Amino acid sequence: MPKFYLTTAIDYSNGDPHLGHALEKIGADCIARYRRLRGDTVHFLMGMDEHSQSVIQAAARARVTPQVWVDRMADLFADFWRRLHCSHDDWIRTTEPRHVRGVTALLRRIQERRPDDLFVADYEGLYCTGCEEFKSGAQIVNGHCVEHPTLELVPTKERNHFFRLSAYRDRVLALITGGQLAVDPAIRRNEVLRLLEGGLQDISISRVRLPWGIPFPDDEQQTVYVWFDALINYLSATAFPDTGYERLWPADLHVIGKGITRFHCVIWPAMLLAADLALPRRVWAHGYVQLAGAKMSKTAGTSVTLTEAIDRYGADALRYFLLREIGFENDGDFSWERFEARYTADLADTLGNLISRALSMVDRYRGGVVPRDPTGFATPLETDARAAIARYARAMDALALADGAAAMMDLATRANRYVGDTAPWALAKAGRDAELDTALANLVRTVARLAVLARPFLPVKAEAVWALLGTGRPLDAVRLPDLETLPVEGLRVHKPPPLFPKASATVSERPESA
Repeated sequence: MPKFYLTTAIDYSNGDPHLGHALEKIGADCIARYRRLRGDTVHFLMGMDEHSQSVIQAAARARVTPQVWVDRMADLFADFWRRLHCSHDDWIRTTEPRHVRGVTALLRRIQERRPDDLFVADYEGLYCTGCEEFKSGAQIVNGHCVEHPTLELVPTKERNHFFRLSAYRDRVLALITGGQLAVDPAIRRNEVLRLLEGGLQDISISRVRLPWGIPFPDDEQQTVYVWFDALINYLSATAFPDTGYERLWPADLHVIGKGITRFHCVIWPAMLLAADLALPRRVWAHGYVQLAGAKMSKTAGTSVTLTEAIDRYGADALRYFLLREIGFENDGDFSWERFEARYTADLADTLGNLISRALSMVDRYRGGVVPRDPTGFATPLETDARAAIARYARAMDALALADGAAAMMDLATRANRYVGDTAPWALAKAGRDAELDTALANLVRTVARLAVLARPFLPVKAEAVWALLGTGRPLDAVRLPDLETLPVEGLRVHKPPPLFPKASATVSERPESA
């Protein structure tokens, strides 16, 4: 089975997780689950970025040490990712010894192989503690960072270690234009290409020693700059520099937000080239979750808490809404009205209604046992299902997650139409048993297929539906090619409880975690 090493950006430890964090992690988890469905051996990495000036400030405000603070934040983030059913295989924190070792090893490797690429010089500029980055030019609007307009830029002058980024401009540009390093979607690739075409400046990669950070090799008065440190997590999680790290490296996909493409698509490739290491194969930069057209920001007062969003209809519903409505390419607006509408139309009225009707009719007309289809599934619904599965796979392969969700839901819509077209209740009343068996078998087969297709988006609900089918086979053992001839004859199915209760249901009536 092919290897697929997937990573997300690691999260700052200076504030609570929000919907923007959730979109990235849910999207990456959806991709990981789909790649497992394809049969890949997936290694899915998430984690925490714990060294920064902002962490020192947050810990000071809370009157605790930085270590106590980052431990507290790591627990908070990990709890939310559990609630959202993220299936990561590893969780790295940049305070871990394995990461400190990886950072030190990479810097020493560059020192040994490209000694002229590291040098000491003075640096003066405006520093954004929100981005943990020096800002200049178009990155500053009205005296503030464009990403953190409510924070003050801090004038800073230091003597630092530098990385000769300018030396790698042509090679990184050629790798991206040649497709060896894929940067997607196209709008982000074009942004990165414009940045590279404008030329690169050498960058500071250390700070005058802070009380919180990784010591710079052979210079105890300096700590490694947080972004240089943080990027290396993808490599240190593979056990680099130990023999065998190549089992995972290079990463097959980095999933990040659009605001950090410069680091992942320019600086990170240059670092790896300087160290003679393989580059990641693909970087996907998603957009932002907005509220009324504005970027979600706790400091700006434009945010919806993750707890609020999960508690409305459960984690599965939030996962589906973010990936279907917001998407994974451009910015998208969150609103409670759209959440309600999408939940009701897609999950309750379409998918939930189909599952309830199909399994209830098998219970009513065949005692809960799925009959054999005398036509051998030679029906319009079977044709539609095969087309929908192919469309789903094409979309998911392209990371068009919203289109994948749409293909799945379109199949549920077509199956509901099939119920109306065949009218199983009328067939039962008229004693047309062969036609009734065909209708019921096709509907159950479609429900089974939908459970498989839904798992990357709705992991808990998909498992619940699969359990109702009584297959005796774990859902995570099913692979995409299995859907072509998925057997259902003889299964003893169960009538489902309400899978997606409407808004009128009380919170206590809703499934807690789905």
